Amino acid sequence: MSTFTACERAESSAPQIHANLSAKTLLNIAYGKDSLQKMDVYLPANRSADSTKVIVLIHGGGWASGDKVEFAAAIPVLQQKLPQYAIFNINYRLANQFANHFPTQENDVKAALQFIADRAGEYQVSKEVVLLGASAGAHLALLQAYKYTSPIVPKAVVSFFGPTDMAELYNSTSNTYYQMGLQLLIGGTPNSKPDVFKQASPINFASKQSPPTLLLHGSRDGLVPSAQSRQLKEKLDKVGVPSELVIYPGEGHGWYGANLTDSYKRIEKFLNSLDQQ
Repeated sequence: MSTFTACERAESSAPQIHANLSAKTLLNIAYGKDSLQKMDVYLPANRSADSTKVIVLIHGGGWASGDKVEFAAAIPVLQQKLPQYAIFNINYRLANQFANHFPTQENDVKAALQFIADRAGEYQVSKEVVLLGASAGAHLALLQAYKYTSPIVPKAVVSFFGPTDMAELYNSTSNTYYQMGLQLLIGGTPNSKPDVFKQASPINFASKQSPPTLLLHGSRDGLVPSAQSRQLKEKLDKVGVPSELVIYPGEGHGWYGANLTDSYKRIEKFLNSLDQQ
């Protein structure tokens, strides 16, 4: 954070507005030494460290697969609806039988945010960050948003059908694929590693200090039941965190068409309402 703080001190005394900056796309920028610790960066035109906010995208894939390319179709939509935001689309190390168990992925999200903070001046973006994830990526977004106050405190978090209570998900699901994914991530079961399951569950860290949260879920999700988002919503209401829960009737673990269009509209409205506060 020292580099970021120094940049902010210098800019606070003389704000720099770069109205002549053109939009820029930077692909596969390394934020760590591992080949999977890469991000794509989409910087808007006329950006500045005072006014350009940041969205960090975190892909799904059961923590053991997936890639940032899964958000490729979302990038132009978010750029159109939220032109005041820079977009950072990250990869992270994937769990396997022998390595990269939790908290590897959690640490990678923190490392990516540290990278963004350290280069805020270079990229001409602010420290107002929104975390947006899908499935396993939503789990990581929620965990970072609720569990940590550094390197950046997110202004909001958006979850597309993210797991929130890992032990309950393991015990309640009849989907053996997801149980195997959880075992692969944690390196055990809720019985063999109860403390790790607790540490990996965002719902355990939701508090009155947590950022505003938008939860999007399908009513017929067979991998991550909508109860995961419903229970988190109840916890957020209890501790007084502004939050919204949208359940799409009949949708499963992901959706397209009119409901996806509606999701983007809700994200736009949700974030814009925070900007006006």
